[in-house]
Amino acid sequence: QVQLVESGGGLVQAGGSLTLSCAASGRTFSNYAMGWFRQAPGKDRDFVAAISWSGGSTIYADPVKGRFTISRDNAKNTVCLQMNNMKPEDTAIYYCAAARGSYSYLRYDYDYWGQGTQVTVFS
Repeated sequence: QVQLVESGGGLVQAGGSLTLSCAASGRTFSNYAMGWFRQAPGKDRDFVAAISWSGGSTIYADPVKGRFTISRDNAKNTVCLQMNNMKPEDTAIYYCAAARGSYSYLRYDYDYWGQGTQVTVFS
């Protein structure tokens, strides 16, 4: 079992930056690929970014490429999402997720989920 707790959400003006963190506990963090997803009101939960267990490989959804950066620190059991040049369409609840398998953009590849943190971008 892996427990995930997100933090760092909040209110930010368009063009601004925010960094989300996800703290993991339970099983060995470095055994898991990690991902970030987001869900806007009335919409599906969409893939944002993912990182391999080693941190050596990453993938991003097209809407956030060049603006968001995912990173992890296996010594601290944390994964972060640095969000720059934010847009109102980035407004959503952001979820951290852990996968026993390879890093992926598919929701069903992830085995554990956090409770989410709200991000609101205003213009």
